[in-house]
Amino acid sequence: MSSFKDLVAGEKPVLIDFSAEWCGPCKMLHPILEQASQELGEEVRIVKIDVDRNPALAQQLRIQGVPTLMLYKAGQILWRQSGVVPLAQLIQTVRSYTASV
Repeated sequence: MSSFKDLVAGEKPVLIDFSAEWCGPCKMLHPILEQASQELGEEVRIVKIDVDRNPALAQQLRIQGVPTLMLYKAGQILWRQSGVVPLAQLIQTVRSYTASV
């Protein structure tokens, strides 16, 4: 896999779900992200990163709790939120940052 920096460097927005296998709320967020992926299509790339398998990255980004969602574009963080986000709010938030001006 490419480095995290490469992953978030592109012009296409990337929504990253930092999660863990043992995390109940992460399991609740999974179907929401699947629906968001279907709804948003090519507008955004959704990537799941397991904090237990990537502890250095989680520490570097100061991930304190899971799930934590982060939206990047061109290497810059646009939005970050911990906890389960309702589908409508997630789609509205992503679109507010990705809509063409």
